[in-house]
Amino acid sequence: MGALAVQTFELGVRFGDFQALYGVNLAISPGSFVAIVGPNGAGKSTLLKVLLGLDPGNLRDGEARLTGKAEVFGQAPKALPPGWVGYVPQVKSFDRSFPALALEVVVSGLRRAWPFRIAPREREVAMAALEQVGAAHLAGRRLGRLSGGELQRVYLARSLVRRPRLLMLDEPATGVDAVGEADLYRHLEAYQQQSGATVLMITHDWEAASHHASHVLLLNRTVIAYDLPAVALCHECLSRAFGHVGHAHSAPVIR
Repeated sequence: MGALAVQTFELGVRFGDFQALYGVNLAISPGSFVAIVGPNGAGKSTLLKVLLGLDPGNLRDGEARLTGKAEVFGQAPKALPPGWVGYVPQVKSFDRSFPALALEVVVSGLRRAWPFRIAPREREVAMAALEQVGAAHLAGRRLGRLSGGELQRVYLARSLVRRPRLLMLDEPATGVDAVGEADLYRHLEAYQQQSGATVLMITHDWEAASHHASHVLLLNRTVIAYDLPAVALCHECLSRAFGHVGHAHSAPVIR
């Protein structure tokens, strides 16, 4: 059997006196679509950044300490070959005033550096990635002129341009309207089905998790549940993760 896509062993991250993650044990099979769900401050983004191979000190300002172990495809995250992992951070974290074209953003994912000049082959590959997510018409448009959904598609194309085996997304639907959200999931699922990639997606949308994910990781600084959506999103598990399940956090209907 091949290596697991993601495996962690008693993983913990501490920022000064705050324990962001503790005792996180995971075994995620290749080809899984995992929705990561939990309250604010549950360590969801911290977990993704550890899997990206970032040093604990880069996760937040101040003193930080990583304990335990994380592996991606059987290797330390920092040891992975370039292009094996793609990452889509939150749209709201981007500076929309940055004078860049959508094509340049995608090429930067291919080159892993900012492209002051774009070679013909780079343009061809980047345009194919934009086409894959239905955004080829945005190639010459500046970031500041893109809607939330358009910007998210551009950054999805950037993450896919090297055809990663593991794709991680941090709240990809934040600030995106319903039509843009549906398009995002459609393109994401098409890539996964075509490539067999593993997907880890942070979301606050339990309906999206139940509809699109093969598994749900319910996290609140440690693993509350990791199972099929119908199991992990049960009333008892949600109560343990969020402390309550009231009107604002009603459990989804699993069909």
